[in-house]
Amino acid sequence: MVISYKAAQKQPEKYTDQAILAKDFMTRKLISFSPRQPLNEVIQILITKGISGGPVLDENGNLIGVISEGDCLKQVVRGKYNNSPEMMGVVEDYMTADPVTVGPSENIFEIARLFLKLRLRRFPVLDNGKLVGQISQRDVMEAIQDLKNETWH
Repeated sequence: MVISYKAAQKQPEKYTDQAILAKDFMTRKLISFSPRQPLNEVIQILITKGISGGPVLDENGNLIGVISEGDCLKQVVRGKYNNSPEMMGVVEDYMTADPVTVGPSENIFEIARLFLKLRLRRFPVLDNGKLVGQISQRDVMEAIQDLKNETWH
């Protein structure tokens, strides 16, 4: 009778998958703007609230654009060039219409790639066409910092 002995084998390490989805790290309480809101009012809100931009919603709550510090800064520079420092106009004149959006179940690393590719600072998060949050570059950096050194997916 032959007895076969097998040496102890190293067991594969067990990794825990980590949730790294937009919905887990996005900002849910948003300051939003309306298309007819005066630009000088938006600038004041951005400064007072310490935010760099936000979604623009129509009267039905549908996302129609994003307004950012950069959009406002363009108007400030234009006013200086024309020797007219007064902020004229409304959000819809300066916002980015039809912004790039992401879904709540999108992977943080895919979103990071989009940030690098498109050179944007924030993406509205839509779920079935409805605005449910916003994810920024800072949100992604904080999410990655909080991850354990395990398998990322």
